[in-house]
Amino acid sequence: MSDLDLSYSPATSLLTRMRDREISPVDVVRNALERIEEVNPRLNCFCFTYPEEALEKARLAEQVYSSAEPSGPLLGIPIAIKDLTPTAGKRTTLGSRAYEHWIPKSNAAIVDRLLAAGAILIGKTTTPEFAAFSFTASPLWGTTYNPWNRDFSPGGSSGGSAVAVATGCVPMAEGSDMGGSVRIPAAFCGLAGLKPSFGRIPFDILATQFDALSHFGPLTRTVGDAALFLSVAQGPDERDIQSLSPGLTSPILVDHKVENLKLAISTNFGYYAVDPEVADNLRRTVEVLRRAGVTVEEVELGLSAEINRAYYKHWTVYLAALFSHHLENERGLLDPLTVRQMEEGLSVSAVDFKRTEFVRSELWRTFATLLQKYDAFLCPTTAIAGLPIGATDFDFGHIGDDGRFHGLHMTEHFNLLSQCPAISVPSGWNRHGLPTGIQVVGRRFDDITTLRVAAMIEAVQPWANVRPRI
Repeated sequence: MSDLDLSYSPATSLLTRMRDREISPVDVVRNALERIEEVNPRLNCFCFTYPEEALEKARLAEQVYSSAEPSGPLLGIPIAIKDLTPTAGKRTTLGSRAYEHWIPKSNAAIVDRLLAAGAILIGKTTTPEFAAFSFTASPLWGTTYNPWNRDFSPGGSSGGSAVAVATGCVPMAEGSDMGGSVRIPAAFCGLAGLKPSFGRIPFDILATQFDALSHFGPLTRTVGDAALFLSVAQGPDERDIQSLSPGLTSPILVDHKVENLKLAISTNFGYYAVDPEVADNLRRTVEVLRRAGVTVEEVELGLSAEINRAYYKHWTVYLAALFSHHLENERGLLDPLTVRQMEEGLSVSAVDFKRTEFVRSELWRTFATLLQKYDAFLCPTTAIAGLPIGATDFDFGHIGDDGRFHGLHMTEHFNLLSQCPAISVPSGWNRHGLPTGIQVVGRRFDDITTLRVAAMIEAVQPWANVRPRI
């Protein structure tokens, strides 16, 4: 059996212990592989693992630690990569039968950076087809389950990565976020999940280099590990014309001192129906922050479901542009829910698509004003406390009899405002033992303050030692 204390050690702690030669990279990687064998048959979070290669790289890392050579910032740390992200010489299926046997010739830039830092790729994690949904299930790989309760989804689309971290298989995993796909599973699995500022981590895996929604980001059990991941992965790269230059000063130091910072909070954006337990956990977190001396003020935003409709239109056009060429000859291989979204995207006119920018602009005017007064904004990550297995995004997104918008998540707003970093961290647990999340949204390109606020929340109500019983 795996050593659970080792499994649940943060990467920052593992690195210290390896440098002190208390443990070796071989110990860490072997333990991670054992943990995957325990977890994966029940939860289905990995679609590929590379045990022999990972152990060989661990032995090489052990040699480096035994020498006087300088070591990389992630040397010997086992990581997982989402099965959307290209890995050279390793199958990358995008969760789709249409790509079941695709083997990329080159890595994504983020993979190159993580591996160059000494991280050891231990496996690839499950994703819904084309990362298109807020749950993780696909015709190719089946259903991935929430480690806190198998009757529920871990969320998506980075659900496999979230489960891998939440169960102690790896201390950090890569995810992608086009509408909340890192933050949603972070909230449902009790993790930190960061969507950095747009362009902070190069995103070079699409046919277009001018997409304005897409981010890579980490899923981790601590904010410190999220900052460590970002410090390695961030910075300009010519493979992505929109990558930010210069990069953040590295290493990124996260503290939880937030003196003189003012935070704004909204529990429902003024129009969402939010599960009472989600709202209560958010308010309890805010009260703890106030007792710690942080200024937090409730604000009225005056937003509407027009934002969600604009996002959905943008998203369906994105899917149609990138993947609808499969409809003619490979329709039968695709998830019917994916087909539905692509067909809706094909019906959108160019003028209607351009008009989504009007909604984004008005949303930014609201938040530009807000963030001139406040250093960060707090809200729920998801409007619900858990997504039952079998439910889909199409079960949400409607106006109820109460006049409220019944949505699944509250993340897509900050993909429309993609320059604003956003991180989800745990706000508590509900009566069924499922985690809930609080979302911290920062000023545009201010990843550092966003991480500091998240670290403050972690300091006043730590969550890393709360483990699912799996």
